Order: sequence, then C-alpha cells, then structure tokens
Amino acid sequence: MKGDAHILQILNQALKDQLTAINQTFLHARMCRNWGLENLDEYDYKRSIKAMKMADDVIERILFLEGLPNLQDLGKLMIGEDVPELLNGDLMLKTDMRSNLQAAITLCEEKQDFISRELLEGLLSEAEEHIDWIETQQWQIENMGLENYIQAQMEED
Repeated sequence: MKGDAHILQILNQALKDQLTAINQTFLHARMCRNWGLENLDEYDYKRSIKAMKMADDVIERILFLEGLPNLQDLGKLMIGEDVPELLNGDLMLKTDMRSNLQAAITLCEEKQDFISRELLEGLLSEAEEHIDWIETQQWQIENMGLENYIQAQMEED
C-alpha cells in the first residue's frame, strides 16, 4: 500500500524523535547509574527500551506504507552534566516531540490515515506521560532540595 508522501515525512520525523530519545535517555540512564542514582537509572533505562519499541512500530508502519525509514537522521542530544540539566534536556526533547506529534496527528486526520494517527497518538500519550513525570521530579527538587532529591534516588539496601 503506497503511503502519502506527507504522512511518510511525518512518520520519519516521529522516528527521528524516537531515535534521539533512545540515545539521550539511555546515556542519561547510564550516567545516573554511574552517579549511584539507581532509581533514575532504572526509570530512564526502561524509557529508552520503550522508545526503542515505539521506534520499531514507526519503522513497521513506514515500511507498510512502502516508504523508507530514515535511521540516519538523529536530533541534537541534550545531555545534562548534573541531575537538573539532565531533566531539563529530557523535558526539552519531549516538549519538542509533543509539538511534532500534535502536528502529525492533525495531518493524519486531514489525510484520513487513521492507522498512522492511532500510532502517533500512542507516542503522544507516552511523551505527555514522560513530561508529567519530569515536571514532578523538578517540583520535588524545588521543594525538597537537590541533595534530598538525589539521596531519594539512591537505592536503599
């Protein structure tokens, strides 16, 4: 089934966002593990695996529409040097991703590609859930202090 060129373009943008998220979240997970922040490591690691599975779904859809998935295009990684920067980088990534997905969903509606729309809505839901989680972490840092927050992210024996 030959897909619409615009739909294939937005699906490749969604793929680019997922590939960027995989790399950024995985690196952040390993940085947290190195810092002894096991809870953040575990959360980010699981997010990177989830992003990989979502990227796989997008690749499958592009191939079904007889398009070529572009795995060479990767967005700028926003790597933090400490926990607040790490969270800010992830928030910027997910906020940009949300904007891209909202526009893509609108295009799918216009083109009446409801299967692609459903796929993108799942990605949007995941991005919004991650944004909410990040904002919660930032609120905790602001209200309990960075030192207490970091201590809470260390695994208890």
